[in-house]
Amino acid sequence: MNHDDHDQNADLFARLEADMATDYPTVPGPAAGGSVLDLDKARQRRTAPEQDGDADDSDDGPSVYVDTPASKGDTVGDRWATARAAKRRPIIPAWARSRAELITASRWLGEHVAHTLGYHAVRSPLYGAKLLGRAPRGTARLVGGTYRWVSDAESRPVRAAAVRREDVEQYLILSRRRDARVRGRSAILLLASLLGVAFTAVLLVATPGWTALAVAAALALALGAAGGQADAPLIDRAVVATKVQRLTSDIVVRALGAMGNAEINKAMGKGGTGITFPAPITRDGPGWRADIDLPYGVTAIDIIERRDRLASGLRRPMGCVWPEPVHDQHAGRLMLWVGDQDMSQVKAPAWPLAKAGAASLFRPLPFGTDQRGRPVDMTLMFANVLIGAMPRFGKTFALRVLMLAAALDPTAELHVWELKGTGDLEDAAKVAADYGSGADDDTIEGTVGSLRYVHKELERRAAVLRSLPKERRPENKVTPELAADRALGLHPLVLIIDECQELFSHDKFGKEAGELSEAIIKRGPAMGVILMLATQRPDVRSLPSGVSANVGIRFCLRVMGQTENDMVLGTSSYKNGLRATTFTANDKGIGYLVGAATDAQIVRSYYIDGPAAGRIMDRARAARITAGTLTGVAAGQAPERESSKSSLLDDLLSIWPAAEPKVWSETLVSALAALDEGRYGGWEPEQLALVLKPFGIDTVQMSRRIDGRQVNRRGVERDRITAAIAERDGKRSA
Repeated sequence: MNHDDHDQNADLFARLEADMATDYPTVPGPAAGGSVLDLDKARQRRTAPEQDGDADDSDDGPSVYVDTPASKGDTVGDRWATARAAKRRPIIPAWARSRAELITASRWLGEHVAHTLGYHAVRSPLYGAKLLGRAPRGTARLVGGTYRWVSDAESRPVRAAAVRREDVEQYLILSRRRDARVRGRSAILLLASLLGVAFTAVLLVATPGWTALAVAAALALALGAAGGQADAPLIDRAVVATKVQRLTSDIVVRALGAMGNAEINKAMGKGGTGITFPAPITRDGPGWRADIDLPYGVTAIDIIERRDRLASGLRRPMGCVWPEPVHDQHAGRLMLWVGDQDMSQVKAPAWPLAKAGAASLFRPLPFGTDQRGRPVDMTLMFANVLIGAMPRFGKTFALRVLMLAAALDPTAELHVWELKGTGDLEDAAKVAADYGSGADDDTIEGTVGSLRYVHKELERRAAVLRSLPKERRPENKVTPELAADRALGLHPLVLIIDECQELFSHDKFGKEAGELSEAIIKRGPAMGVILMLATQRPDVRSLPSGVSANVGIRFCLRVMGQTENDMVLGTSSYKNGLRATTFTANDKGIGYLVGAATDAQIVRSYYIDGPAAGRIMDRARAARITAGTLTGVAAGQAPERESSKSSLLDDLLSIWPAAEPKVWSETLVSALAALDEGRYGGWEPEQLALVLKPFGIDTVQMSRRIDGRQVNRRGVERDRITAAIAERDGKRSA
C-alpha cells in the first residue's frame, strides 16, 4: 500500500467516526468521560411502544415504528385478507343469467337474421343479373387459368432465369420436367373434356328440360362469381355498422386531465401518483366499462358534476357518457360507462306486454331499459311510487306504463285521477273503479273522496288481517294467496294521481289530501294499497315533505335545480351524485330510478302512445270481464268515495232556516235526515252535539214561546258554525 492510499483510508475512517459520534452520542459517565451502551435495551426502546410508566427520560419520548413489517402486505394473513376482499367476476355474464335479457338478446338476434335474409331475398334478382353480367369475364378467367395450368406457365420465370445465367444443364432439366408436366396435364384436360361432353349429352337427352336449364344457370352463376372484382362487391350490406372508437386507458386519462381539476392535474404531473384502473376496461353491452381509482382527494361526484367536460374530453355525445359512483367502494372509485350510441337516439324497444300477456302486481313488471339496453323491472306491491320532472320530459308516459301494468292484473282495483285535464290517462276509464280528469274544484274534490275511501279501506283491511289465523298471515301483510281470496277483499288497490301538485296546493283540499296521502304511503303497502304520484312541480307547496320523504320508489327525469332533485329522489341525493339536473333537452323519458333495486339506476321508460294504450286497456277490460272484477266507473256504477267529515258543517248551513241565528238540535237533525237519509237518518239531538264537539261547537240552551208557554231545549248557533268553517278553510289554505 502506498502513502496516498494510507492517507485516504485514514481520512475515510475519521469521517465515519465523526458521523457515528453525531448519530449515537455517548452518555457521559464517571470514568473515561463515557459509558457502555447496552445494545439489547437500546433496540427494545426503539421498537417497543412506550408503556404507561415507562416513559423515556428524554423530553421528546422514545421513537416508535408505526409501519411494522406485518403491514407490508407480504404475510400469509395479508394475502388471505386481500383474496377474501377481492371481487369475483361472474362466470356467466349478466345478460345470460337474466331470463328477460336472454329473451331480449335472442329476439334481437332473430330480428337481425330475419332482416338480413329478407333484405337479400328481395335483391336476389339483382344479384343474379350481376352474376350473369360478370359471366363472360369469369369464362375468360377460367380459360386463361386453364391454359396457364396446362402449359405450366408458373415455371416459365425459372427457365428464363436459367437462360440468363446460360446454365445449360439446369435448363435441360427444367425443360424435361416441364414437358412431362404438360403431357400429363393435357391428358387430364382431354379426359375432363370428354367427360364433360358426355355429361352434357346425357343431360340434354335423358333429363327434363328444366334440369339442363338449372345446370346451365348454376354454371353461369359460378362463372359470374369467378368474374367478380374486389372493388365491386356483389351484394349490399343489409346492416351498416357504426365504427366506434375503442375506449382505452389513455383516452380516459386524457379526458380526465382535460376537466381542469387541480388534484387530477397534480396527480398526472411529474412525481404524481397518476390515475389507476382496478379492473380491465371491458366491453359491457353496447359500450365500454372502465373502473377508475381517482387521485387522492378527488371524488366521483367531482367528475359527475362535470359530465359535459368529461364527454368533451372523450369526444363523445353526452348521451353516451355515464359516470356513476360505486357505493360499496371508496368515494374516489368511479364507474364510467361509454355507450356506442347516444341513449336518447337508440331505438326504444317495445313494451313486453304491449301485445300479449297478463301481469301480477306481486311480480316484477317491465318498466324500461338502462343505458346498456337491459330491461329494468319494478315490483309495485309493498311500495309507493313518485315520479317528478319538468314539463314535456316523459313524466306522464312513465306513469302510463305503470298504470297499464296495474290494469293488466285483473285482480287490481284502480282509481285514476288526471288533474291536468288533457285526457292523457283517459283510457283508464275502461277498467278503473273511479276516474276523473281536470283541474277544477269538482275533480279535486273527487280525488280527495278517493283518498278518503282508500284511507278508510286501510282500517277495514287491517281488521280483516287481524281476524285471520296466524298461519294465513305469517308476515302480517297481504300475500298473493290472501289477495286471490275474493271474500276477504284484500285485492291490490291502486290509486294514481297525475299532476298531484294541483291537489296538494289546493286552498280548500290541499292540507287534507297531504295528510291522507302520507297516511296511505306509511300504512298502505302492507295491506296491498299502492299510491302513485306524478308531478311537474316538485316543491314544498306542491309536494308535502311528509309525502316525498316516505315514498319507496322514485323516478326523477330532468329537473332544473338541486331542491327539486332532492324532493323527488330524497334528501342528499344531489350530494351523493344522483343528479337529474345533468339530463339534457334530448333526454326525454330518461331519469334516475331509486328504490326499485339496490343501487340507483339510469332508466329510459318504455314509450307507449295513446292508441297503443287504448288497445292494451281493451285487453285489460276483457280480462276483468272474464274474471268478474269489473267494478265502479268501468262497469257503469257510481264510484265509492268517502265524504269529508267536516262536510257536516256545510250540510248544516245548507239546511239552516233563513234569518234564524239559533236553531234547536231536533229541528236540525230532522232537516239533515231529509237531506241525506243514508248518512243522517236516525240521528238524535244528543248525537249531533257529540259530532259537533270536535269542531269546538257546543250546544246551548234556547228558549222559545210555543202555544203561549216558554219551552227550553238545546240548540246550535249559526255564528259558531260559520266560524268553524272559516277556521277550517283557513288552516287548509295555510
